[in-house]
Amino acid sequence: MIYLAAAAIGFVFGALDQLLGTLWSMSHLGVWTISVSLMSAPWLALPFLAGWRTPVAWRAALMGLVVTVAALCGYFIMTLSPLEGVTASQIDIAGFVRSQLHVIVPGIVTGPLFGWLGYLWRTSRSWLSAAAVVVAFCGEPLARWLVRQPIQAAQVAVAEVAIGLAVAVCLALNRRAWSRRSLV
Repeated sequence: MIYLAAAAIGFVFGALDQLLGTLWSMSHLGVWTISVSLMSAPWLALPFLAGWRTPVAWRAALMGLVVTVAALCGYFIMTLSPLEGVTASQIDIAGFVRSQLHVIVPGIVTGPLFGWLGYLWRTSRSWLSAAAVVVAFCGEPLARWLVRQPIQAAQVAVAEVAIGLAVAVCLALNRRAWSRRSLV
């Protein structure tokens, strides 16, 4: 049942992410929506959170995979939907999957990895796992700039770094409180 809930959450996450990148969202909400849709850090935070909620290491990794694959499915289904002007006769699933391998393969690796990192955070408040999430948010704007694919909306890049710093503070405070409880 928990895997089904994770799959549903992942599916909705992916569908909403794709919806943010549509022309409708851009024209009604602003150009910033495309920049948010192209961010990678939330796609890593999702399996981290799923793993954080899971008490067994291998199940946390599996949960990370389930939520990531479901998110990709939601994203891809929205991409191939009438909302994007796609008709059923235009869909070539094999060709589409081949064109998306640059997204699918990393997702199959990072989903379980970040699920497991979430588990490590749950069980030992591992700084490694906290740093992975913080670096994903704080480092993405710089990494994208370095590969000449900068985040187009500057306010989105600033917000992403701010979210990363806020996550760092929250995790540090959580770890401190957890350490104090462990001593008692």
